[in-house]
Amino acid sequence: MDDSKHQALDRYAPETALTRLIRIPVRIVVLVVVLPVRMVWDLLSAAWHASDRVLLRPLGRGLARLADTLVLTPLAWLYANVLTPLGHGAAWLLGKVGQGVARLFTTLVVAPAVALWRYVLVPAARYGVVVPLVWLYGAVLTPVGRGAAWVFGKAWQGAAWFLGGIWQGIAWTFGLLWQGIAWIFGLLWRGIAAIGRGLWTVVTWLVTTLLVTPASWLYRHILAPVGRETAAAVEVAWRITGYLSRAVGRGIAWLARHLIGVPVAWVHRTVGTPVGHFVRDALWAPARRAAEEAGRAARGALATARETVRQARRGAWRALAGGAVGARSGEPLGVPARTLGSTTTVPSAAQASETSLLGEKLVKQG
Repeated sequence: MDDSKHQALDRYAPETALTRLIRIPVRIVVLVVVLPVRMVWDLLSAAWHASDRVLLRPLGRGLARLADTLVLTPLAWLYANVLTPLGHGAAWLLGKVGQGVARLFTTLVVAPAVALWRYVLVPAARYGVVVPLVWLYGAVLTPVGRGAAWVFGKAWQGAAWFLGGIWQGIAWTFGLLWQGIAWIFGLLWRGIAAIGRGLWTVVTWLVTTLLVTPASWLYRHILAPVGRETAAAVEVAWRITGYLSRAVGRGIAWLARHLIGVPVAWVHRTVGTPVGHFVRDALWAPARRAAEEAGRAARGALATARETVRQARRGAWRALAGGAVGARSGEPLGVPARTLGSTTTVPSAAQASETSLLGEKLVKQG
């Protein structure tokens, strides 16, 4: 209780001359010491946040994807498609082997042992050992034991009466002797206790006067004010250095923006964007259209070549088999051709010449 009261009084104690004397020098020294620490701390914190956003997070995501692709997916496939079937097969095989071994052990070991125990050992033990021992205990040992117990009981009662008298005499003698010794030691102990209480009172007074009171005065009037001012100086210096660090950071950011960001943005806007548009419109777009045209031409050529191969195969089959070729199992039907003058398609019909049809019409009209 006294310590808590002293701490509360020290906390709200009024300022003294010593407090006002040490406040400004302590704050100046602490500011000089804390400023480089705060600057380094803010620099390291900014570097850590920048590296975390730019490098660590993308690197972590890349490593996670790489580990998932190269390790987790193959392991999952191996577990699901290889290890699981092998485990099921091994479990089934071990179960069958265990069942066979259990049956063999039961047939060769357990059954003979049970028969030997039931039909040989138990009857031999019962009629060869237990029955004779029971008869010997009931007919011989029990009467002999009862007689010996009666004789030893009477002897023990006599010995106990004799030894009890001797013990009572010895106990009475030692009781008187112990009471005298206890009375003498009680007197000695009370004297020693009185001397100890006096010495403890003297030592307590000396320690309180020579140590506790000066130490309490030193703590209350010197150490506590110095500690409070040092803590307050550290707090103020940390806030001031934080303001300075943020001001320096804003200045560096302003310089970086005007010396690097603005020129880079200007170069990107005035040079990079027109060059990119020119490359996109003059080089990339024609190249892409040419690639698309080449792809379409290649696909058309491949389709034409496939149709030509089908026509040649059907012609060869018609020449070998003779007559019209019907639908055969496994024979590709091909692409049906469309005849002129109709909207339907006829299988294996070649396209007619438009010039010949025009000539026929002209001949008929004439």
